Amino acid sequence: MTQKWDIVIVGGGLAGYIAANYLSKTNLSILIVEKGKQVGGRARTNKMDQQYLNLGPHALYKKGKAKSILEELGINLHGKSPKLSGILMEDNMEYAAPLAPFELFTTSLLNGKERIEWVSVLLKLMNTDPEKLAELTLQQWVKQTAHSKKVESLLYILGRLATYCHAPEMVSAKVIVANMKNAMGGVLYLDGGWQTIIDQLHNKASLSGVEVKSPTLVKQMKPAQQDHLKLVLSNDEEILAKYVICTTGPHELNEMLVETEQNHFFSKITPVRGATLDVALTKLPNPKRLFAMGITDPLYYSVHSPYARLSDDPKNAVLHVFKYHHPNDTHDRAIVKNELEEFLDQLQPGWQQYVITRRFIPNIIVNQRLPLIGDEQKLQRSKTEIPGLYIAGDWASPHSILADGAVSSGKQAAAEIILNEERKDSANYERRLPTI
Repeated sequence: MTQKWDIVIVGGGLAGYIAANYLSKTNLSILIVEKGKQVGGRARTNKMDQQYLNLGPHALYKKGKAKSILEELGINLHGKSPKLSGILMEDNMEYAAPLAPFELFTTSLLNGKERIEWVSVLLKLMNTDPEKLAELTLQQWVKQTAHSKKVESLLYILGRLATYCHAPEMVSAKVIVANMKNAMGGVLYLDGGWQTIIDQLHNKASLSGVEVKSPTLVKQMKPAQQDHLKLVLSNDEEILAKYVICTTGPHELNEMLVETEQNHFFSKITPVRGATLDVALTKLPNPKRLFAMGITDPLYYSVHSPYARLSDDPKNAVLHVFKYHHPNDTHDRAIVKNELEEFLDQLQPGWQQYVITRRFIPNIIVNQRLPLIGDEQKLQRSKTEIPGLYIAGDWASPHSILADGAVSSGKQAAAEIILNEERKDSANYERRLPTI
């Protein structure tokens, strides 16, 4: 028999579980369909040799939407904030990163005039209304804001750090600057990794009656009779749903839809990608070096374990080395791996003799949408043109990306379904009222 559900959520990641938790407060039947063996999506944390490795570097904005919504749902977030001090590197030269007050006034990267300009630009950044930058690329905004090349470079570094985006000539200044402001408010590295968020959301949803079906892939989705959507699964099983929230990437969603229902905008969306080297060591050869970024090379390095419990042995070190990919570039796996290892060699000479476990992922999707100017007009609501179909995910929010985009769009999709149900109940109640 074809199963019927009030709501089917495609994808058991952050957006899907946020939506499920809000919807679980209703009397609607809810099913999450997850293609992987393990739920969580890119918020998964793998336990490898007693070490907890996120899929690349993950940080939660302390002033972002995701943190406030997770706390609203009663999710416990344990961890600490990393220090702002670190190193910037260029041509084998090292400079103190001018992100904290002491380094700002002592770094040899900037001369006196550039130092004053950088302070002025940071103040301007914090007082900028991102809404007024809707028609600008990040590059255009940087050119308007900074005068010296050094300060321009620092803004691009901060943009990469806050968003993983390495295409200033393409991306929306509105979205990137909003994230830069959030990043300046500090981040949290989470004890046990981001899997702790997923586990709590999963447990709360399960206790409220939400069911999870995995590993199961949705092959096709199309409108059916009686205001339902029909989902065809990988085993050819069919499911009917009044509402579907799709939290997959836009290209996956388009592949599920029959040709007449496909969205041209979805097919044009470009993901944000990078390469990550996730490493656990018995010790750091140089324990004082905890954070570094390249000035012209789009490279990142951070040791997360001093601020979050990421190993069963507190003496171990868990770190991430990352390369931000430009969307137009092609990448040779061996060359990228060598770049990341060489960057780590510079910062932690001899690290290889202390390796407990390591993992290299050459082309990981960090966010499903590179945020471009005008995207928000095409993503105004989570409801699509197909009746009953809603979207959520890190790409589906008009104003946010990364975890903030995933979490806020998951909440919005749930809110719109709840509001629609309330309207239906109100209309049915009015129809039942006796006429006088």
